[in-house]
Amino acid sequence: MEKKATSPAPAPKPAAAATKGKGGLNPALVIPLLFAIALCVYIFVLGAPEHFKGGDHEKGPIDGDYYGIVYKGGPIVPILMTCFLIVLTFTIERLITLTKASGTGSIDSFVRKVRSLLDKNQIEEAIKECDKQKGSVGNVIKAGLLKYKQLTTETALDKEQKLAALQKEIEEATTLELPMLQKNLTIIATLAGASTLLALLGTVIGMIKAFAALGTSGSPDSAALATGISEALINTALGIGTSAIATISYAYLNSRVDDLTYSIDEIGMSLQSNFAAHY
Repeated sequence: MEKKATSPAPAPKPAAAATKGKGGLNPALVIPLLFAIALCVYIFVLGAPEHFKGGDHEKGPIDGDYYGIVYKGGPIVPILMTCFLIVLTFTIERLITLTKASGTGSIDSFVRKVRSLLDKNQIEEAIKECDKQKGSVGNVIKAGLLKYKQLTTETALDKEQKLAALQKEIEEATTLELPMLQKNLTIIATLAGASTLLALLGTVIGMIKAFAALGTSGSPDSAALATGISEALINTALGIGTSAIATISYAYLNSRVDDLTYSIDEIGMSLQSNFAAHY
């Protein structure tokens, strides 16, 4: 008598797969736009004639007018302004994305409730909790629970194969979610270091110009030298400020992603342990 081969039906992945390709802002579009905004602010706001003596850039900014002072920082200033806007924009975008990914309610409470339901082998109730959570943790665990439910009726695989299939399902669902959580964090991390280097470049260029002007004049002019140095240090201030904000932002956002990943791993391990104990 011929024995028919059976193969497990693929588990549905409605929640986790739906997040694949979810966006966030596209850097290729956002960064040029932010540079254009920074350039316009630099030229038309900071460089407006009313900020300079006699309306002439060459005569220097009006005493105490910080708009004109920042403008005199040179061509590196709009680049540093762009870096600041990029950090600010992507920080806000990541905060919104991670807040949505965290779902409704407390993640810790959700983790405890799902683990409690798993201990009681109440799979359907755990799936309903995932639907209520509406976040990345709930999406991944729901995919695992659906696979769990399917494997309980599967007869073609032994226990080890079922555990491997369950683990693979959780890993695949996690892989679909994590890129969405981590997107654009690399840009913030890069600007944390790059802003300082750009600021140093602007400062060095400003110092070169200041000393070159001093040498050309043929006589020591401490006031002109002090003005040139102060203009050069504007780049340092902008760069260090941007770098500090980017560093703090990246550390905070990365810790949020780590918390979500830890919660996913915690329930995933509980799910596999529960399956091993009951089946």
